[in-house]
Parts: sequence; C-alpha cells; structure tokens
Amino acid sequence: MTKFDVINPSTGEVIKTYAFTEEAEIHHKIERAYEAYLSWREVDAHERSRLLWQWSALIKENRDALAELITLEGGKPYQEALGEVDYAVGYVDWYAEEAKRIYGRTIPANSPDKKLLVDQFPVGVVGAITPWNFPAAMITRKMAPALAAGCTIVCKPATQTPMTTIRLVELAHEAGIPEDAISYILASGKTAGKIFTEHELIHKVTFTGSTPVGKKLIEQSAASVKNVTMELGGLAPLIVHKDADIEHAVEQTIKTKFRNAGQTCICANRIYVHEDIAEAYEKQLIEQVHALKVGDGMDKDVKIGPLINQKGVDKVLNHIQDAVEHGGQLSRELDDIQELGGNFLKPVVITNVNHDMKCMHEETFGPVAPVMRYSDIDEAIHLANDTEFGLASYFFTNDYRTGLYIYNNLHYGVVGWNDGAPSAPHAPFGGVKESGYGREGGIEGIEPYLETKYLSIGTKTE
Repeated sequence: MTKFDVINPSTGEVIKTYAFTEEAEIHHKIERAYEAYLSWREVDAHERSRLLWQWSALIKENRDALAELITLEGGKPYQEALGEVDYAVGYVDWYAEEAKRIYGRTIPANSPDKKLLVDQFPVGVVGAITPWNFPAAMITRKMAPALAAGCTIVCKPATQTPMTTIRLVELAHEAGIPEDAISYILASGKTAGKIFTEHELIHKVTFTGSTPVGKKLIEQSAASVKNVTMELGGLAPLIVHKDADIEHAVEQTIKTKFRNAGQTCICANRIYVHEDIAEAYEKQLIEQVHALKVGDGMDKDVKIGPLINQKGVDKVLNHIQDAVEHGGQLSRELDDIQELGGNFLKPVVITNVNHDMKCMHEETFGPVAPVMRYSDIDEAIHLANDTEFGLASYFFTNDYRTGLYIYNNLHYGVVGWNDGAPSAPHAPFGGVKESGYGREGGIEGIEPYLETKYLSIGTKTE
C-alpha cells in the first residue's frame, strides 16, 4: 500500500489522500536533518528564541484554520479544537523563553590548579512519533523544546490525523526555521519506529502512545542505547471523598472524562466515590452527562464528537457490554447509546461497578464513566494504585489533611486535586510505572533534549 486516506470520523468522507513517504526518502530526510543540526546547534539561543516566537505568531494567526483541521480529521468539537491550538502554541511560547535559560555552571575545584565547568549541549537529531487524539499539542511539546535546545527533529504524525502536523511544520518554515531542522514523514508507526530506533543519525526517540508500542520502541532503542522519552498509556483513577464539594466534583469529572469523547490518555477511566455521597454524586453526574450534546464537531453546540473509527467504537461497546454482564447498571439503554450510528456514541454512566469489569483494568478511550463506591480512603487509594499504569490521577476533598495524604500515596506522575484539567505547558507532564518516563512541559521538558558535558581545565603554569 503506497497511499492512505484521511477520513472525517463524523461523516466517513475522505478528506484527503496522501502518499506514504518512501523508506529511502525517510532515510534521506534524517540525513538532511543531521546536516541541518550541524548548523542549527550553532545558532545562538536568542536567535532560536526569536524564530520560535515568529512561529508562535503564525500559529496564532492561523488559530481558526488549525482548529478546523483538528475537527475535520479527528472529530474533536470545534471549541475544544480551539483550546488545543491554544494549548499547543503555549508550548512554543514556553520553550521560546526556555531556549535562553539553558544554563551551565562552574564547580568549586578541589585543587587551586583546576577550573571545573559544566555545559549543556543538544542531543542531536530527534525522531518523534505522536498519536491522533491531540495532533497539535502532542507534536508542539516535542518540536518546541527540541528546537529550543538546538536539536533538529523529524516528526511522524498519526496517519488518521496528519494534516494538522503538516500545517504546523509549514508554518515553522514560514517563520524562518530551516526546512531540514523541522520536517515530517508519513509512515506507519511500525515503519517509523524501526527506522528511528535503528538509524545511527537519530540520537533521541520521543513517543506518545500505547504502552505495548512504547515497550517495543524501548527494546529497539536499547540496541544502540538511544535517549528515549515515553509518554504511554493511562488508566486514570478519580476519587471523590465524602467531604468533597459534589457539584464541583461532578463538573470537573465531566471535564476530565468526556474531553475529546473520552479519547485522551489522562481521561478519568475509573471513578471511586465514597458511599456517603455516592447517590447524590451519581444523580448529578447522570443528569449532566445526559445533557451533553453529541454530534459533528463543527456544530457549535456539540460537546461530544465521534470516536475516531469503528475499531474505537467496538472497544467501547465491548467494555459496556462486559460491565453489564458483571452487574453494572447503565444510565441509558444500549440502543440509546448507539442511536446516532456511525462513530457516534452517547455518553453513559455505569453504576454498581466492581473490579471484575474490563473498564476498571483497560483504557476504554470512550464516553463511559464507571462509578464504584468505597467506604475507606485507604481502600480507594489501594484500588487507584492497583494497576501497572501511573500517568494521571484525580481526587476531590476539601480537607487539606486528607488531600495531602491522598496526594502522597497516589503513584502517578500527574495529580489533580479538585482539578480535572491539570495539564499546562509550564508544568511537567509524564508518568511512572508502565506509563513511561521522562517529562514534557515545564523546565523539565527541555532536559531530555540536552546532554551534560563536564570540562576539567588544568590551570597550573610553570
């Protein structure tokens, strides 16, 4: 297969057909990226910063058009897509500043005849692989720090949503960033992963996606000990304790659970509610979830768009049916959930949930909110941690002692306390356990693109 179609998940229509990048051309792009790296690394930090700011300005000028691309190829509601563009450009802005904050240091020597220096140098050419659910934000938080650090980057967007990345790269070139310093390829994840991890001129691989694929890339990268950053799967728990503000907890649950129709790696996948407030919480949650309008993302009133494809629909339906078989109670009938057809599913709350259900052990990636009751906070924390994943978690309590206790005992890289939307360009994002390693965003996000070099100078003169 030499071509692939980009399909609008709302309508099933082909938006555009692209040719896959030939393997020889991928190798050629990497070689050109390396040639560009030799000169880009010499560009001073203030000039790199200026070019990133110019890129940012162009992204902001094209905000509406980029959001429309995100909605067309990914189905995300347009208002959410606008928010993603803002989030994506936030990384460019942040790392335009961080480019000027790459500091070295001196170390007091243990001898009067020595001078000890530490510097940071760019790691080299970066190979980046990103998913379809955030086609703007997932790539700018790799592109921007790489370029700020003095690296060059070759990007492989998801074939479901390549148009946004292509346009972002075009805008970078319009801003004056050299064409070979930032480029893209169109390939399968398997092809790109193999080439990126094996190519001697690729010095770093950064990946956002599933844990099984991440493990394979880590394994392949180990052969040449490549620098890797992995943002992998999540199975985010959300705990609502008995002293929580129920109205606020429901509002924030919806914010985290149903963003992009539940198709994000940090969506609340499992909800644990204290038995004392469970009935009130479930009632409010169901009322508000059923009020969410489902439809084409270009409709301004739509809050939940389509799932990305039929495979995604099938997985969600499998989780729902499995929950029912294990005693779960649906807030709306299965026929009602599927009423709109195509890739659309109406959101549903599942109550009477237990840990025998798939939705409590696997990422659902859909508009399903399973609610399980608990009686003791240590029980809830244990259930929340009882997984191989450790990306994001959430909890709601108005008692600072309880909050600090939960925070200190949740084994997750990102934690939201009374907050369903913790992500920010200026904050470190990443997981623990099998959710990966390395951080993106914040001052930590540029570190994976730098190597530390130490210099010891002998100063003794005869």
